[in-house]
Amino acid sequence: MAGAVRLPRGQAWFACVALAAFALVSVTAGLAAWHKYQLLGPMTPGPYVDNPLVEVDTYFRNLMGWRTGLLLVALLQFSIWLANMRDVADVLWRQGQRRRKAWLVFGWLIPVAQLFVPKMFVNDLWAASQPESQRRRGHPLLTAWWLSVLVAANSYVFSDASKDLKKAVTTDQARHALRQIMMSNGLYICAAALSIAVLWQLFHRLERAAAIAPVEVWATDRTTS
Repeated sequence: MAGAVRLPRGQAWFACVALAAFALVSVTAGLAAWHKYQLLGPMTPGPYVDNPLVEVDTYFRNLMGWRTGLLLVALLQFSIWLANMRDVADVLWRQGQRRRKAWLVFGWLIPVAQLFVPKMFVNDLWAASQPESQRRRGHPLLTAWWLSVLVAANSYVFSDASKDLKKAVTTDQARHALRQIMMSNGLYICAAALSIAVLWQLFHRLERAAAIAPVEVWATDRTTS
C-alpha cells in the first residue's frame, strides 16, 4: 500500500546531494588552509597584487561562503523532507508523533530546544517505521548522528579559526588556525555523512512500513482526513 502515500525520494536525493556538496567544499576549504600554511614557510607578506597569500585567502573565504550556503540549503531541504516523511509516520503511528511539523523550524532556532527537539522528532519517525509490537524510540545510529551534529555546530564557539587564518603572517599562527579548521571540518564532514545515513535509513524503513501496512490503516487515514 505504499502507493497510498507519496514518499519523497527526490527530496531525499536532493538533501543528500546538498550534504555531500557541503562535505566536499569543507574538504576543499581545508586544503586551501593547508596551502596557505605551506606558503608561509618560504614567503612573507608582500604587495597585494599577484600575491599568492592574498589569492589563497580569497579562495578560502569564497569556499567558506559556499559552505555556509550549502549548509543552509541542506538544513532546509532536510527539514522539508522530514516534514513530508511525517505525513507517512502520522498514518502509521499518529499518536506516537509528539511534535507538530512547526517544530521542524522552531526546533532548530529556539535556544535549549535546539539540543533535543530535532532528535525527538527523528526518534518518533524511527519508531513509526517499526512493527507495532516492536516500536522503540531511539537507536545508536540516531544518537551518534545527533551528538556529531551538536559537536560540529559548536566547534567554532571558542575560536574563529577562519579569521585567525586570514590574519596569520607566520607559520606558527597559521598552524594553530589550521589545526582548528581541520578539526572543525572533520566534525562537519562526520555530521554530514551520518546525516545522509540517517536520512536513507529513515526513508527505507518508512517505505517498507508503508508497503506492508494493513489496508485498514490507510482507510482510517483517508476517513479521518
